[in-house]
Amino acid sequence: MEKLAPLYHFHPPLQNSLTHKPIKAPPSKIFLDSLSSYGPNVTTSLTSVKMMHTQMIKLPQMWNPDAAAKNLISRYLEFGDFQSAAMVFYVGLPRNYLIWHSFVEEFKSAAGSLHIVLEVFKELHGKGVVFDSEVCSVVLKFCTREMDLWLGMEIHGCLIKRAFDLDVYIRSALMNFYGRCWGLEKAHQVFHEMPNPESLLWNQAIILNLHSEELQTGVELFRKMQLSFLKAETATIVKVLQACGKMGAINAIKQIHGYVFRFGLESDLSVCNPLISMYFKNGKHELARRVFDSMDNRNISSYNSMISGYAALGFLNDAWNLFCELKSYDMKPDIVTWNCLLSGHFLCGYKEKVLNILRRMQAEGFKPNQISMTSILQAISELGFLNLGKEAHGYVLRNGFDYDVYVGTSLVDMYVKNHSLTSAYAVFDSMKNKNIFAWNSMVSGYCFNGMFEDALKLLNRMENEGIKPDLVTRTGLISGYAMRGYGKEGMTILQGTKSLGLTPNVVSWTALISGCSQAGNGIDSLKFFVQMHQEGVTPNSATIACLLRACAGLSLLQKGKEIHCFSIRSGLIEDVFAATALIDMYSKSGSLKNAHNVFRKIRNKTLASWNCMIMGFAIFGLGKEAISVFDEMQKEGVSPDAITFTALLSACKNSGLIDKGWKYFDSMITDYGINQQLEHYCCMVDLLCRAGYLDEAWDLIHSMPLKPDATIWGALLGSCRIHKNLEFAESAAKNLFKLEPNNSANYILMMNLYSISNRWEDVDRLRDLMSTAGVKKRHGWSWIQINQRVHVFSSDGKPHPDSGEIYFEMYKLVSEIKKLGYVPDIDCVYQNMDEAEKEKILLSHTEKLAITYGLIKMKAGEPVRVIKNTRICSDCHTAAKYISLVKTRELLIRDGVRFHHFREGKCSCNDFW
Repeated sequence: MEKLAPLYHFHPPLQNSLTHKPIKAPPSKIFLDSLSSYGPNVTTSLTSVKMMHTQMIKLPQMWNPDAAAKNLISRYLEFGDFQSAAMVFYVGLPRNYLIWHSFVEEFKSAAGSLHIVLEVFKELHGKGVVFDSEVCSVVLKFCTREMDLWLGMEIHGCLIKRAFDLDVYIRSALMNFYGRCWGLEKAHQVFHEMPNPESLLWNQAIILNLHSEELQTGVELFRKMQLSFLKAETATIVKVLQACGKMGAINAIKQIHGYVFRFGLESDLSVCNPLISMYFKNGKHELARRVFDSMDNRNISSYNSMISGYAALGFLNDAWNLFCELKSYDMKPDIVTWNCLLSGHFLCGYKEKVLNILRRMQAEGFKPNQISMTSILQAISELGFLNLGKEAHGYVLRNGFDYDVYVGTSLVDMYVKNHSLTSAYAVFDSMKNKNIFAWNSMVSGYCFNGMFEDALKLLNRMENEGIKPDLVTRTGLISGYAMRGYGKEGMTILQGTKSLGLTPNVVSWTALISGCSQAGNGIDSLKFFVQMHQEGVTPNSATIACLLRACAGLSLLQKGKEIHCFSIRSGLIEDVFAATALIDMYSKSGSLKNAHNVFRKIRNKTLASWNCMIMGFAIFGLGKEAISVFDEMQKEGVSPDAITFTALLSACKNSGLIDKGWKYFDSMITDYGINQQLEHYCCMVDLLCRAGYLDEAWDLIHSMPLKPDATIWGALLGSCRIHKNLEFAESAAKNLFKLEPNNSANYILMMNLYSISNRWEDVDRLRDLMSTAGVKKRHGWSWIQINQRVHVFSSDGKPHPDSGEIYFEMYKLVSEIKKLGYVPDIDCVYQNMDEAEKEKILLSHTEKLAITYGLIKMKAGEPVRVIKNTRICSDCHTAAKYISLVKTRELLIRDGVRFHHFREGKCSCNDFW
């Protein structure tokens, strides 16, 4: 191998041997004309192709070498002679990597393997053929693709002997070979052996590091390259930007932004578009906009990057403004634009808006693709529109999208969340390529519906099919058990995860905490959080949100404040979802002022944030304030959803705003295209009944398009007690006894009504009916938290340790408020006894005991907060007003329906409850 040979050993050059000038006639014409001289069937076999090849070798001056070589390769590939095709490849084609790349693609499309190409090279190399640097560079790339480690090293040795290894293209190919086949350390060695690496090598080094997920090293190399005053390739800049985005290195992204300006790359769309995306990915929408505004030329991808970024961060108005601007510049949105809007609205909680966008994009001639259907199915899943989900399923099948694993998984998830597990399993079982997400969704579905045996069977099948359950699988089991009230079993699964070689992470712990919270086991949620903290797992914003929901459910204001402080110290309060959970906690714990303060500090309010604040005012009976927040929300351009109107109508019903209630109820369809659901009708029935419009409420119940449920009839029955209307009450009770045969509250309400009318026989009849049906009276309880300790007062006969002191103080308190005009409402007692005995029973109501104990033990001037599980009776409500006046104390009572804030003898409900 002392002499570089042009491979004439096997085939003379395919060009004129004397002049070395190509024939001037068109190559394809010469070749085809020559073929025709041999007759029509001359190249119908491999033998005829070889004969043709021989003729070319004998008469080289008759052929255009480039065209002849390409056509020969094509003919050999056509007949499956890959070795001969590779041989021509090495000796016949010019030294041009683009042409050789074209050969590789043609070779692979003919079912040839690059391994054959390398074998031919080895054969020629073994016979002493010496290749030039360009051939070696390309073969090194082939070695990298085929992971032929030893041939690559052998070529490297030959290149060193012939001093070709200093060639920058060879060095780049070597770096790529070592980086992909032997590891980054070897690639770095090749790079550093070069005294003054040129930009090509710097680019190669950066790309190799980023490809191997050595992001920090790659970015550092890029910085050093800039210090060497070398220019990076566009592809390298884009890769570095993506790496900075992954690391959240916002300062590095800003430096690249400066680099773009210094080198005048504002018009380079391939750099500016990713720069916009990376700014958005790190929450810097102002900087993304600055890049966009500085661009001389923008294409549809530029607009899509902006629209996607704005939508993902919740700036939906900005996204729509750009959508309109896009059209004004005679650009047409593409399917990517629509998909950005669909996914953005779903992520921000505007599920119904997703369906509106779907209708609009279809009206403009766009058919949803696989990505569109994923967002659409997710929205349908959250909305619970099973029938629409089935229609979407049909669309997926008609358009052949069922092969897409993400669409299939979304379908499974949609059916699971709509409790249609049979359909979910049918879709799951028909999926040809099930990914781990599909398995996990199905396992979780069984668990969430309490079908633990089916979940375990599916786990066994999963393992039998070679799919190893991951941490998400276990987390689904944990969540399912916790949500069903089996928190201890969920904890056992979490601890058992460690024995499988998996480490429970913050998601696993959060699933356990969230499940317990949803099951009403808030105390367990708090206990598990303490254990999580002890095991060194750092909570995230989702964990904080779950804990705050647990505190909200129990009205644990002090514990909620502690979690608030923890989230501030941990920097988690900036998360909008955690902040929204904080609003909910403060509202339901009786601290509306704190809730409003948190709400005002949220920069990018989501729809959930607005809804939460409206509901906060609603449960306090502050209807005008709730409406004011709704008006502000509309001015901000945020579209309401069904939950918004539930909160708004609740505010109207708790404040007696009948006209406003009708206005918002009617506007749901006319102005917003939102269909009224049962909860909206329930609010209107309750609003009309409380105001005394029982006939109108009755007409609404019988004209509504939905079948009335227990909440509708319960609202009517509750108001009949207030207005003492037995006729409507008996009709409502008759329906309730069918719908809720085991709910003792309905029987108690009717007994109360009968006792007011002195119909004691009916009271006894209902009591016997309860006994026969096995309906047990629900015990009422109230509790108050004093100095980190919760004191419970129950009607089940268990006395409080300080009951003597409490009753002594209460007798004094009742005596004081009677002087101000308090008269016990004995109608609240449905037992048949004398008035004196009824007054004694009123003194034992749990909310009175809790209030009295708070007055005894709490500091003067400190608000007394009491939580009870049933609706406050009219006597306790009246007594609380007088107590707030005589003791000059704020009393906050959260009953089973709403909050009552007593101050200076008045209640926030204005006696409309």
